[in-house]
Amino acid sequence: MNNWPKSQALLNRNEKWIPGGVVSLNRKANPNIAFFKGKGSRIWDLEGNEFIDYQAGFASAFLGHNDSDVNEAVQRALQDGSLLMGAGPTIHEGELAELFCQAVPTAESMQITCTGSEATYHAIRISRAVTERDHIIIIQGGYNGWHNDVAGNVISNLEDIGERVCPGEYPFVPMSGGIPDVHKSLVHVINFNDLESVSYIIKRFPVACIILEPILQNIGIVKPQKGYLEGLRRLADENGFLLIFDEVKTGFRHALGGYQSICGVTPDLSTFGKAVANGYPIGVIAGKKKYMDYFIHPDPHKRVLIAGTFNAHPITNIAAITTLKKLASDEFRVYEHVEMLGNMLEKGLIDLFEKYDFPFFVARERSAFCVYFMDHAPKDFHDILAHHHFEMDTAYRLALIEKGIFNFPLAIKQGSISYAHTEADIEETLLKTKEVLKSLVKMKPALMKT
Repeated sequence: MNNWPKSQALLNRNEKWIPGGVVSLNRKANPNIAFFKGKGSRIWDLEGNEFIDYQAGFASAFLGHNDSDVNEAVQRALQDGSLLMGAGPTIHEGELAELFCQAVPTAESMQITCTGSEATYHAIRISRAVTERDHIIIIQGGYNGWHNDVAGNVISNLEDIGERVCPGEYPFVPMSGGIPDVHKSLVHVINFNDLESVSYIIKRFPVACIILEPILQNIGIVKPQKGYLEGLRRLADENGFLLIFDEVKTGFRHALGGYQSICGVTPDLSTFGKAVANGYPIGVIAGKKKYMDYFIHPDPHKRVLIAGTFNAHPITNIAAITTLKKLASDEFRVYEHVEMLGNMLEKGLIDLFEKYDFPFFVARERSAFCVYFMDHAPKDFHDILAHHHFEMDTAYRLALIEKGIFNFPLAIKQGSISYAHTEADIEETLLKTKEVLKSLVKMKPALMKT
């Protein structure tokens, strides 16, 4: 399974009409594999190869690919004519909002967008309207979307960001051209788990908000240290800026109430996406009513615009309603099932790696996991840069793909277990991992030189 001619031919054909051949360039990877079908925990490429999938649409397919309950609800809506779009409120958006706010206790009201990036954009805009300040804080190694405020500093090179700075900030390293320098000057990048640098920034600049993933899940699984999120809450309260949790990846994967229900820290605003509608395109911004009501502020100079013809599209709404009901149901016990599988995978990986002379750490939060080739839990992105063996990570991922276990072939990307995975899937994954580790041992001398 080391050649994908049909996938390459498709990419070549697409490149005639699409820059890069892929409409979201973060999907582009080496090897280039084009998938055409997914069902449950499995996906199939154009060559007909079958994989156990842990990429899950960048963690969006929490119930599994093409969940029958979600798809059947959408099909019924297509047949009964309830996909009307036009003026005025709709039944489905109201039902979804009620279900969502009941699921997330800290959400007093919510609004619906088409993507997570749109949701984070609105959250930052609200914070600026509320505080009448322009500067924001983001996290090195976090990802909060494609827009100017946050499109930078995810998997950065040491040459670009320099050595660890504490307290202090890193240069804004854009992921995109076209971001004005004056805009970059309003964004301050600091390390995760670093309260000192928050204090450093807020003493020097009028900060409207800090936006962060409460667990960094775009560089694997980097968890908050004890007291960190509580410290952010305290600093926000004392200094008048908003605390925004970007739960696009953590929300609904770890708990029905989002990760905030686990850590016990209430943000001012939160953003969600991905798992809310099991892969159908959606974003949500939610939070304290006094801030959400800036969308309808009586003063037009303070009112925050939210608009979009396809916001709360009926198909997406129905998919989200069905997903949330299934996640909340005692019949399915979704969270109990994925926690059991996550624990099984974590213990199995630890047992396997301990038999070989690799530095490793298996990081996991419920259904999300990452194997680091380093000997401790990372506390921030610099810690990963300093200790993780990226070449060995890439070799490990590619070898698993060759054996039919798919996670995105880029070092330190999160893996995701879905509700559709089974114990047999985990057992097969561990069996294939054992074979990969045997081959990796032979490659180790060459890899360690890089």
